[in-house]
Amino acid sequence: MLVKDTNFIDLPVFIKGKVRDVYEVGDDKLLMIVTDRISAFDVVFDDLIPDKGRVLNGISEFWFDFCKDIIGNHVITTDVSEYPMGLSKFKEELRGRSMLVKRVKMVEAECIVRGYLEGSGLKDYKATGEISGIKLPEGLRQADKLPEPIFTPSTKAKEGHDINVSYEYVKEQIGEDLASSLKEKSISLYNKAEEYALSRGIILADTKFEFGILDGQLVIADEMFTPDSSRFWELADYKPGRAQKSFDKQYLREYLESLDWDKTPPAPKLPKEVIEKTRAKYIEAYERITGKKFTA
Repeated sequence: MLVKDTNFIDLPVFIKGKVRDVYEVGDDKLLMIVTDRISAFDVVFDDLIPDKGRVLNGISEFWFDFCKDIIGNHVITTDVSEYPMGLSKFKEELRGRSMLVKRVKMVEAECIVRGYLEGSGLKDYKATGEISGIKLPEGLRQADKLPEPIFTPSTKAKEGHDINVSYEYVKEQIGEDLASSLKEKSISLYNKAEEYALSRGIILADTKFEFGILDGQLVIADEMFTPDSSRFWELADYKPGRAQKSFDKQYLREYLESLDWDKTPPAPKLPKEVIEKTRAKYIEAYERITGKKFTA
């Protein structure tokens, strides 16, 4: 079942993002639904990617559990039959693509960890030799492994692209203690996931986290190590100095770069082949990471 919008849910809307729709379930819970929408360059497409929402939800569920020894999370259950407020009647629509979560106070910072040189980090490095104020060795190539993972936060933009900022800037905004915890937890999570991913033949190049406060404790929320929030590369095909074979949206981005499109709405129509190949990339990521066969 393809899910583009979630207007069938008769609950107060908490927020509707590019991919996720979130509803209020009473005063202390939220229902997060991952649709089959896809965005690139901050533009949401009319075309849907079949099963994408279920893939992303399943990958996040796997990582939330895998990393719970490092930090707690906001997940209550993903079993639709346990959802309150009559939501279980939407079992078919919500199955595999939703989570009932605790409502947390989100920290206003995008927490990015980079282990390899790519994306906006590569652009900043080429321009300044630094990423988020961190000086890097000279002569690094695209996709080179960094001497150690680095914490390169960004501001959460209401519209458009997020902006890379320094750790010092984050400290000024939210305080030294919280900023230090974000950095320490982010790097610990990346290190654990990167080691596991390598055992599955995948390089975790970089990733983005969102954290919140629950009962006075820092927890991780939203999504975790998905192809929408991370760069996954094929280890067997890894070769620095060029773009890598990836399991994320990079295939779609590269296709879009070949078009005469200025990266502003409206989004171009996606060919059937691009939709099918993007779906296959997401499913392969799910199966390689979780070790489970994806069932449509």
